Amino acid sequence: MRRLRHWTATLTWKAAAFIAVMCCGLAALLGVLVHVSVTNQTVGEARDRALDRLTEATEAFEAGDRLPHGAGVDLAGLPVELRTLAEGGDRGTMVGSDDPHPTMWAAGPASGGHALAVRVDYSQGVRTIDGLDRAILGSSALAIGVTLLVGAFAVTRVTRRLHGTAQVARRISAGDLDARVNDPRAEDPTRPQDEVAAVAGALDTMASSLQGKLQSEQRFTADVAHELRTPLTGLHAAAELLPPGRPTELVRDRVAALRTLTEDLLEISRLDTRSERLDVDAVRLAEVAERVVRASGTDTEVLVVRDAVVETDRRRLERVLGNLVANAHKHGRAPVSLTVDGPLVTVRDHGDGFPAYLVEHGPQRFRTEGGSKGHGLGLTIALGQAGVLGARLGFANAADGGAVATLTLR
Repeated sequence: MRRLRHWTATLTWKAAAFIAVMCCGLAALLGVLVHVSVTNQTVGEARDRALDRLTEATEAFEAGDRLPHGAGVDLAGLPVELRTLAEGGDRGTMVGSDDPHPTMWAAGPASGGHALAVRVDYSQGVRTIDGLDRAILGSSALAIGVTLLVGAFAVTRVTRRLHGTAQVARRISAGDLDARVNDPRAEDPTRPQDEVAAVAGALDTMASSLQGKLQSEQRFTADVAHELRTPLTGLHAAAELLPPGRPTELVRDRVAALRTLTEDLLEISRLDTRSERLDVDAVRLAEVAERVVRASGTDTEVLVVRDAVVETDRRRLERVLGNLVANAHKHGRAPVSLTVDGPLVTVRDHGDGFPAYLVEHGPQRFRTEGGSKGHGLGLTIALGQAGVLGARLGFANAADGGAVATLTLR
């Protein structure tokens, strides 16, 4: 049922249904017009013959001659309406409804209040009308079928191009900025441009512009980070030569924070350019979780529901989990737990939870809320490294409070 609703929601089905309704309506209208026209003509011809026969019978009756075949006074089977009309002194015709064979009746007044009537075989007219109706139905069905096939073919060509454009748009939104529609109509200005070609050309232009701007920003970030490394190295060395004291500790702390920021920017620039390469190995998740917690130096509880061995890059996995644990302690509240349940690794704290924008749209660079310390790149790096691993990293808030980050490995 769901597949049927999905299929009927497509433009192809809607166009086919519209074409079918229009064809059926047009065929019905033309069929009715032709049927009425031919029926009126056939009935009119039969009525004229019947009236001519009635005139001949009236002349023979008045002359006292023998009446023609099929004529007589007060004939059996004469319709009551027509008999009443003739007895009243008028002439008329009528197709009999109770006769074993189709009959056209004509009647007029006779002496003594009787009705002089003639009957004409109307079988040929009925056969003509029936044959016409069958021909109309057959030709209408054939025309509707051919029109549907031609219309479906034409609409399918358009919808196929629209589907291709939609797929490219989805690839671009997923991060593949090299994806292009490359519609031949849009690339050749001498060819007539339809609406689909206009959309495809606009999408390609937008993707090229977006790619250029992002590459420019990525180059700027990388260049800034590289340029900062040299003076920071000298600044760090100079800070180490300062005499012990509170001012020296503050300088060293700020230099260390600046170095961390620079390294994070370099790592993000590498993730943006997709220049990272995996070093895949068999990794036992429980061991990695315990190692990450020990390296963090934090009071984080490790829970192993079900251990698992996955093929992944150990260094990048540790980087992801380390950033999640550090974020939980920096922005959340204890207790913090790291749970391994097969290929599913969860880091949870009991603080105020993730901001609404982060749950809905994911982490954003250099955005923190509530006066939190940090530059907002830890979760961004974790998300990027998870993408390199081919894993899925999700962010949610627990019903009873606290932030929950879930890493699903393949």
